Formats: sequence, structure tokens, C-alpha cells
Amino acid sequence: MVKVTRQFLSMLLLIVFSNLLAAEEEFPGRAKFPDVPFITLSDLFAQKDEVVIVDVRSQYEFQTLRIKGAINIPVASKSFESKLLALRQSTNKPIACYCNGHRCLKSYQAVKKAQDVGITNIIAFDSGIFDWTKAYPNNAVLLGQSPVNPDKLIGKKTFQSRLLHPDLFSESIVRSRNNSIVIDVRDKFQRAGIGFYPGLEKWASLDDRRKLNRYIEKAKYENKTLFIYDEVGSQVRWLQYALEKAGIKNYYFMEKGARAYYDMIAKIEWQ
Repeated sequence: MVKVTRQFLSMLLLIVFSNLLAAEEEFPGRAKFPDVPFITLSDLFAQKDEVVIVDVRSQYEFQTLRIKGAINIPVASKSFESKLLALRQSTNKPIACYCNGHRCLKSYQAVKKAQDVGITNIIAFDSGIFDWTKAYPNNAVLLGQSPVNPDKLIGKKTFQSRLLHPDLFSESIVRSRNNSIVIDVRDKFQRAGIGFYPGLEKWASLDDRRKLNRYIEKAKYENKTLFIYDEVGSQVRWLQYALEKAGIKNYYFMEKGARAYYDMIAKIEWQ
């Protein structure tokens, strides 16, 4: 009979507790949404033919990079619940919702919304599109092309190299106003008809791909610098793929987007 010491039990509990903390830190949504079931990367791949995979991100994100065979039902759309109900009526297969990755909460939010309207057998794939693409490039689509070369994924450092703090972003626009194009890519609800740079900026939401591409081509043809901002500084990451593909050399994004700009103005006014 093996004698289990108190010290051994303490060490075992510490290991278990540390693993739980690590998982919570890596996937914070699991703690925030304890009632939402999730599926791992390897399990989803093994069951991909028996599962309906739903991309709950924006249409622009979906069109940029997606899981092959996935369908797009944005969780932010007003018709999300009705479309998901229609999907459930058309199939008895499990439904797996995914978004960008470990810290993206949209997959959990989508499952929670589905649960609230009585949809069952639905789970969150919280590893997200980046983990999937790196692990299974043959089952991913980037800008309409598959398989995906993982080296073509834009890394965090490359993205951050294009970020400007709101005050530097604004200063750069004023300094190069005759040799730049400013684009607000927020949707009409986020924008509410108001831009930050009247007379200098254009408005083209990410959903209006044709209009957006016209401004990108104009900047390329006229050799002008693009200054682009969104609501919170995350959607522009997907636009970066189109800019790189178009061969745009000079472009910058507002770090943390319009909300950071509002915060900056509020601090100035408070002082």
C-alpha cells in the first residue's frame, strides 16, 4: 500500500490549482461564461464533418480569414438569433461558434444568446481562427485562397508597428494633410454621423468593401499615406491584410480607435 503524505497532497493540489489558473488566464471567457460548453482545437478538427461551424465575427473578418466550410452569422447583427434558429431547424448537428481567439468573447456570447432562445447542442470553439489556421492551414481560407501559408498571417508586432497614439495620429494628419487620405471605417451606428476630421476624412465602413477599396487604390495611385481608424482599434487589424495585398507602403491606424480619441479629448478638457 502506497503511503500518501500530506506534503505530496499539498503539492498535487498546488499543481491542479496552478493548471486551473493557467487555463483561466489563457481562456478568460471560460470563467466569465461558466455555463457555455466549449470544444478544443483537436476535437473540433476530428469532428469537423459532423459539426456545423459558425463564424460569429463581422462579414469583413470572415471574408479575410475563415475556417473552410464555415458559415457567417455575426453575433452583433440584429438577426443573429433568428438566423441561428433557422439553422437549428435545418440540422440536428452540433453547432460550434468561433471568433478570433483565446481572449475574444464573441464565441461565448453567441452561445449564450443561442441558449437564451432555446437553442441546444451548441458550443464555443474558443481557440479561434488563428490557432486553427496555424494547426490546419489546409482547412482555412485567407483572402479567398486555400491552403493558407501560416507565414502570411500578420503577427502582433507587425500590426503594432502601424499604430499611432491618437494625439500623434491627429498631429500626423495635420502635418501631411495634402498628402494623405483619412478613412473612418466605423459602421453607421458607431459613427453616428460624426467624424473627427471634418473636411479631411472619408467614411467607408468595413462592410462597404467596394468603397473602401476605391480609397485604397486612390492612395496607392496618388502615393498618399493612409490614416485609418475604427471604434476600438481591433477591426483595422483585418483591413491590414487588404492593405498589404494591395502593396500599400504608407499607412497607419489609430491605437485603440475612436474610444481612445474620446478619452484623450476628455482628459484635455478636464485639465
